[in-house]
Amino acid sequence: MVSLKGEHIYLRALEQEDLNFLYRLENSTAVWEISGTVTPYSKNVLEHYLENAHRDIYDVKQLRLVICNTNDKSVGLIDLFNFDPQNKRAGVGIIILEEEDRSKGVGFESLQILCSYAFKTLGLRQLYANILEANTSSIHLFKKLGFEQVGVKKDWIFSEGEYKNEVLFQKIEH
Repeated sequence: MVSLKGEHIYLRALEQEDLNFLYRLENSTAVWEISGTVTPYSKNVLEHYLENAHRDIYDVKQLRLVICNTNDKSVGLIDLFNFDPQNKRAGVGIIILEEEDRSKGVGFESLQILCSYAFKTLGLRQLYANILEANTSSIHLFKKLGFEQVGVKKDWIFSEGEYKNEVLFQKIEH
């Protein structure tokens, strides 16, 4: 089993105590563009989500983990979604909530740990990520970890009154 701990961060399962963090993150309009959210989440809805967060990836086709720093502060979330064990692939998403926690290697280390877990423990062959074309920081992060750009989805996201391109990245473990 691959450890979900790195040098500066660790990944852990969602807990009931994450309600306020999840509430802040999911209701931050700054992340709605990438999450496809159009209305706020209530704490009640998020409580129900947390009650089911323990369900197995093979059942719900998703795994959401909290990114914590060495001070046990929750700084973000990292997901495997559209888990497809038949074709041995899943999508990857990552969000670091606060600007001051970004560009410090947290995303790199988190994604590195998750990729290792996906390939070695879950036996996946490929991971993919959908990134807005203007999100140069995320594009740089995924490229740094060996993801290759395999396509552009033109006018894929409608946000802030305009259509935006989304870039598709893929990493295949040989």
